[in-house]
Amino acid sequence: MKSLMMLVLLSAALVLAVPAMSQVPDTLRAYGVLNLSVANMRAEPDFSSEMISQGLLGMPVRVLQSKTWQYIRTPDRYEGWVHPVAVRLMTREELEAWNRAEKIVVTAHYGFVRSLPRADALPVSDVVAGDRLRYEGRMGHYYLVSYPDGRRGYIDRSLAQPEREWRRSLRWNADAVLHTAPTLTGVPYLWAGTSSKGVDCSGFVRTVLFMHDIIIPRDASQQARVGRRIDIAPDFSNLEPGDLVFFGRKATAEEKERVTHVAFYLGGKRFIHSQGDVHVSSFDPADPLFDEFNLNRLLFATRILPYICRKPLLETTETNELYIGGSD
Repeated sequence: MKSLMMLVLLSAALVLAVPAMSQVPDTLRAYGVLNLSVANMRAEPDFSSEMISQGLLGMPVRVLQSKTWQYIRTPDRYEGWVHPVAVRLMTREELEAWNRAEKIVVTAHYGFVRSLPRADALPVSDVVAGDRLRYEGRMGHYYLVSYPDGRRGYIDRSLAQPEREWRRSLRWNADAVLHTAPTLTGVPYLWAGTSSKGVDCSGFVRTVLFMHDIIIPRDASQQARVGRRIDIAPDFSNLEPGDLVFFGRKATAEEKERVTHVAFYLGGKRFIHSQGDVHVSSFDPADPLFDEFNLNRLLFATRILPYICRKPLLETTETNELYIGGSD
């Protein structure tokens, strides 16, 4: 009896020793699609933990670990914890079916999917620019759409476009991108924010580019390593509108250069960025928008727009592996 009791206790100890968090086997629901207009990603699986990034509705993700929350990797290769409400878990086959399905893309900065095709109907959820929903049909001035979890609703056609139609209208040039960037003017700064509800500096760049179907790394320090680096001339003459300009700590004998901020260069020594809110600033002391603080910490620029799908980590949803299949 004593030996049997010892065996039971040993078995219980071994069960308790197994980690609660485990790698999700690829054969199970190791993938998912984000199910909220904006899904908050956190450093730890707790609502009080620091938010480190965000993903958008309809975005495919890799599920790396599963506990009470899900530890995911987004198409820009960023990793963090999301609450289970935020993601619909899928097998590889289910994700591939979602990716193949016809979608609508939200083009307005903010709006609602309604429970009925009427402006006064109760909402199913809010939506932001870049969200994607499955296209199910058309009813008058509304698209009938479905969510990753199967919910259905109606979105006003003024807020979205069928993905194929939207894709045909895309342009990856400075005129197009810099037409979009100022439409976020006044959007508040939000640490780790990557949507039109709120953006940090690199989240602003990421959000604007994603509205043109461009996927770029998440953080400013990561964005600084893609495209072609440009050492900025004293008169800024070698910069072009649409270039990214980077700021931070300049290298010294004791410390390495450190990128902490990023902006879009507009031309004429002006740039647009998120710092407090999204606004335009200038490197020119004679300009009313002169920003001495950021001029003093200016580091370098990069040129990315000519290199979309031509250099590493500058992708689109047509080339990113999570969007075109289920691999990562």
